[in-house]
Amino acid sequence: MTVNTTVTVRVPAKVNLQLAVGPGREDGFHDLVNVFHAVSLFDEVTVTTAPSRPETGLTELTVGGGLGSHLSRVPLDGTNLTARAATLLAERTGRGHPVTIHMDKHIPVAGGMAGGSADAAAALVACDRLWGCDLPRRTLLDYAAELGSDVPFALVGATAVGRGRGEILEPMAGSGRFHWVFALSPHGLSTAKVFAEYDRLRPDAPEPRADAALAAALAAADPVALGRALSNDLQGAALSLLPELERTLETGTEAGALGALVSGSGPTCAFLVGGGAEERSVVDRREAEVVAALEASGLCERVVTAYGDVPGATVL
Repeated sequence: MTVNTTVTVRVPAKVNLQLAVGPGREDGFHDLVNVFHAVSLFDEVTVTTAPSRPETGLTELTVGGGLGSHLSRVPLDGTNLTARAATLLAERTGRGHPVTIHMDKHIPVAGGMAGGSADAAAALVACDRLWGCDLPRRTLLDYAAELGSDVPFALVGATAVGRGRGEILEPMAGSGRFHWVFALSPHGLSTAKVFAEYDRLRPDAPEPRADAALAAALAAADPVALGRALSNDLQGAALSLLPELERTLETGTEAGALGALVSGSGPTCAFLVGGGAEERSVVDRREAEVVAALEASGLCERVVTAYGDVPGATVL
């Protein structure tokens, strides 16, 4: 019998096609209708059996990848959600042993694309395989929900609507591929601060509701209709905290994007540039024009392209 000593899991970023946010709850969370869409910006998390227990406890974390200064925002101690995922799995199963965890990051850090949640999901899958736990998918999803509202979707991927605080997932029908441009800000935004600003700006927030027009656009693979239907209740709060994001959104829209919004709690801005039955040459031209305008604006640290949807956490 072969015993694994290392497991690598690839996991995608997400963009929120709709993020409807209700009033604050007594437990500090908000009820959401959150349409997640997994896109082809991937982190890879590699978990390796450690020869001895790391000084930091069960896990030792390292980080690399192509994000430049963003990497300095990644904590490398027990507060990291990836380390917490490994610790939770070890506590619940009794099967854990010391590991090193390397995060090869390409998802923006503190960018509203759930990079930390994605890495936590990847760690759950990798440690489950490395330690021979062989847990049912439902159990991994339950553990993921304990770690954070966005973690379960990173396991599932594709396109899904999240309810509750985002952790109760239902797949959404879709029949096409959509192409995106993402403008990465040199700044980070705290999710907690964005929600606090939302509560200040929207003390009378209504209960969140799913958007039928968005669901119809996805089902029909209609990029023009999808662009019109994109929405994010947190966008006003993100713009309040980081006003330059409004100019970023305007730049991409004026360059021809079919739709634009702040992704999640921000500050990454997402621009839909095509998909469905459109000719690829049309999409490529529109994408190039949006990328060129954003890069020339001086507002972005980096501009990247991706497509969706894509699968969730996958063992390589």
